[in-house]
Amino acid sequence: MRILGIDPGLNICGYACLEARMLREHLIEAGFVRIDRHMTLEQRLDQIAKDLDNLLDLLKPELVAVEELYAHYAHPRTAILMGHARGVILQRCAARDLEVKPFSATKIKKATTGNGHASKEQMQRSVQHIMNLAELPEPNDVADAIAVALCCANSLKMTV
Repeated sequence: MRILGIDPGLNICGYACLEARMLREHLIEAGFVRIDRHMTLEQRLDQIAKDLDNLLDLLKPELVAVEELYAHYAHPRTAILMGHARGVILQRCAARDLEVKPFSATKIKKATTGNGHASKEQMQRSVQHIMNLAELPEPNDVADAIAVALCCANSLKMTV
């Protein structure tokens, strides 16, 4: 099964496409889309939609995995803004009848590192090790997207 993991953001959206196999996942492609900070919110959301459509056309996933929103009481505005980006992603997937699986940040971190409160650096190193990557996935949005896709692939194995 081909899984597209997405780490939503208004400045950088990380993505990773995995081919999930019985014993191991194969990384097809991973990267990020940078959105111009000087655009209006509406323009940014439109750019995310266009970029996601291009990725969906290119990578042809059967399933999309996205991190759930996390609202920290000290930064509620951040969660609201991220909700806009996540909403566009969900809508573009729905328009193509693609199933979307949400995963909490804690679950993703625990599945990847064994620690639900792992740091960004721990996530990057774990993803590098699990996927046998020659270099650390950077920026961390790419590592996060790979981790989302891995978490999804692992959850599918548990239901088989």
